[in-house]
Amino acid sequence: MRVILAEDSTLLREGLVRLLVEEGHDVLAAVGDAEALLSAVAAHLPDVVVTDVRMPPTNSDEGLKAALEIRRRFPGVGVLVLSQYVEQRYAVDLLTEHADGVGYLLKDRVVQVEEFLDALRRVGAGDVAFDPEVVRRLLARTSHPLDVLTERERQVLAHMAEGHTNNAIASRLHVSRSAVEKHINSIFDKLGLSDVDGYSRRVLAILRYLRA
Repeated sequence: MRVILAEDSTLLREGLVRLLVEEGHDVLAAVGDAEALLSAVAAHLPDVVVTDVRMPPTNSDEGLKAALEIRRRFPGVGVLVLSQYVEQRYAVDLLTEHADGVGYLLKDRVVQVEEFLDALRRVGAGDVAFDPEVVRRLLARTSHPLDVLTERERQVLAHMAEGHTNNAIASRLHVSRSAVEKHINSIFDKLGLSDVDGYSRRVLAILRYLRA
C-alpha cells in the first residue's frame, strides 16, 4: 500500500515509517505539517494518508482540515486520522461528506500494533475504521435522534460505525448473525435507508445521526 504520513512528532513519525516499511508498505512521504501534507498528496496520490489532528503552525486542527481538503480534491485517497484528540466538528464533516475510506483512531487507545495496521488496511480497502471511543463521543452529541432506536439497535449501530462486519458484531454481542441482520434491517427501515444499495448504507445509518 502507498502511504503518506503527517505527524509533527519526529520520534513518532519515524517510528511509524519504520513500522510501515517493515510491513511491506511504500511510504511515499513523511511530513510534519498540514501544508507539506497537501503538497505531498498532490504530488504522489497515495492510497492512504495517515494524519494527526493538531499540527503546526497553531497546533489546533490543521491536520483534520487538511484531511477534509484531501478528500474533497482526491476522493480516491483514504484518510486515517491518528490523534490524541476527538475534534468533533471536523470529524463529523469528514464522515458526512465522505462515507467510505475513512478512519479515526486515538493514539493512547491503540494498545497493539496490529490494531493500527488492521485499520490502515480497512481504510485502504475503502471501508471505515473508528475507535469505539470516537464513535461514543460523536454519538453523544446526537442523542435525541437515537431515541427512535432500541438499545440493542444502538449497540449494533455503534459497531457498524466502527467498521465491523455482521459476523464480528454477532461475536461481540454474543448473538447470531441472523439476529444482527434483523437489527440492521430495522435500523435501515427507521432511517429510511432500505432502498439504498451497497455497503454505503451501513455508513449512512450513522451519518444520519451525526448530521442531526
